[in-house]
Amino acid sequence: MSVPATRRVFFDPPARLFPAFGRALVWALVGGGLLVIFVPLLLTLYLSLFDEKLILFPPRGYTLSWYAAIVPTFGSAVAITLELAAASVIGSLLIGVPAGIALSRYRRRGIGVISALLLAPLTVPGIALGLAIYLFLVLIEIDTQWPLTGSLFGLVLAHLLVTTPWVVRLSLAALTNYDRAAEEAASSLGARPLTVIWRVTLPAMRQGIIAAGLFAFIFSFGNLEMALFLVAPGVTTLPVAVLQYLEYHVDPLVASVAVAQMVLVAAMLLVLDRFVRLGQVVR
Repeated sequence: MSVPATRRVFFDPPARLFPAFGRALVWALVGGGLLVIFVPLLLTLYLSLFDEKLILFPPRGYTLSWYAAIVPTFGSAVAITLELAAASVIGSLLIGVPAGIALSRYRRRGIGVISALLLAPLTVPGIALGLAIYLFLVLIEIDTQWPLTGSLFGLVLAHLLVTTPWVVRLSLAALTNYDRAAEEAASSLGARPLTVIWRVTLPAMRQGIIAAGLFAFIFSFGNLEMALFLVAPGVTTLPVAVLQYLEYHVDPLVASVAVAQMVLVAAMLLVLDRFVRLGQVVR
């Protein structure tokens, strides 16, 4: 009877080896992930403080003057980018929220095809999508003589093609566990369908709608691939302006722009998560 027990103890690994190894592996993976995320951010912040036009190590000094130079250098591009992002948010919400409500309610034949078509732009690379939209706008401009290429309106149409699927997706997520009892009660009391949607459905979707608008804003504000084909002199977005600046300059100004963008996006996420609880919507 003692031989099997001896064999079992001999061939079994130490009882405490795998739990300790597993914890060490988890912490190593977590630490590696944090390094991958935060080291580039901290390095960008460090470069934005250099007191020289040439990026040399170690720097001769540190300054905040590069942040003061953002508005004089990229002010017009920032204004156009904010206008584009605001228009994209408004347009995608006006299209995507009703589409999400309709897709969540109706289960008729063809709804799956419509849903797939609405979400299809998310599967296409940005460069290919930007080129296709540019060629499409050129054809429309040739037939109608409408100046769409190189215009803010053309940029808004292009961004709506990609921001709207995000709004549809998050609207569907907001209605996944939605109880329609309140809508049925409002309808039984004589409320019209549009009144039910305005007074009952949309307030229940508030968190999802704000999260969708946030995603649309972030994508539109930082999009480069599609804007490369659609910008023109006088209608240049911030990412394209930064890329053009890098053709002739390599200085900490670009790093300061990147830090300013990161601060803007992080502030929006923190404020909205504080009041809207985005973690309950974006899963």
